[in-house]
Amino acid sequence: MSAVEPHSPAMKAPARFATTRWSLVVAAGDGSSAESERALEELCRTYWYPLYAYARRCSASRDDAADLTQEFFARLLEKEYLQAADRQKGRFRSFLLTVFKRFLSKERERAAALKRGGDRRRYSFDVEAGERRYLHEPAGNVTPEALYERRWALTLLERVMELLRDDYAFRGRLEFFETCKPFLTGADDAATYADVAPRLDMTDSALRVAVHRMRERYRTILRNEISQTISDGDSVEDELNDLRAALRGTKS
Repeated sequence: MSAVEPHSPAMKAPARFATTRWSLVVAAGDGSSAESERALEELCRTYWYPLYAYARRCSASRDDAADLTQEFFARLLEKEYLQAADRQKGRFRSFLLTVFKRFLSKERERAAALKRGGDRRRYSFDVEAGERRYLHEPAGNVTPEALYERRWALTLLERVMELLRDDYAFRGRLEFFETCKPFLTGADDAATYADVAPRLDMTDSALRVAVHRMRERYRTILRNEISQTISDGDSVEDELNDLRAALRGTKS
């Protein structure tokens, strides 16, 4: 499998951390380090929306869901909850939802308390963008847990696509990426190789090889991103299978 070039943006995050981001955070649960804090902030910045969607699906209003998610991340970033993480195994996805559920339960008990936040450091995310996304979520019998799992998987795929785009832009091949992205996403209106090749001044066969390499790079980045949210001893393949099930709506 073709690896992403070592100095491309898509490979910057793994290079910053001596181990996976989540394992590094868990190891720092009883203390703190600048490195583990950066790792945790990056995970939170990427995966805040699945929690916001979970809170909204649990009947929280837009403002309450935003406040709850903000407060939860403030406490998480202060390492208040990290002692609950299993030091031997555990996925960030599972840990985050479990602790968020406990947090919501406690918040309901103190609903009449003073306004949340106080002097806490606030975690910044785009509530307006999150609410626009939430309004397009499926209604009906989709449980908060199922919505969380599906949104986690979709957020991961969006992140991988962004990293792949950065990788091609870094190498001066952004036009190729934007033109050929439909071959990755399987868009119904995707042009054929014969249509695209002349636009990129490539032969049909050369384009097929280049798209094959792009798919390989996508898979490499996907597996790498998954590895950053699981402990060192966990299986990327198992997590990938769980995420596929979440996208299909068959995860139990």
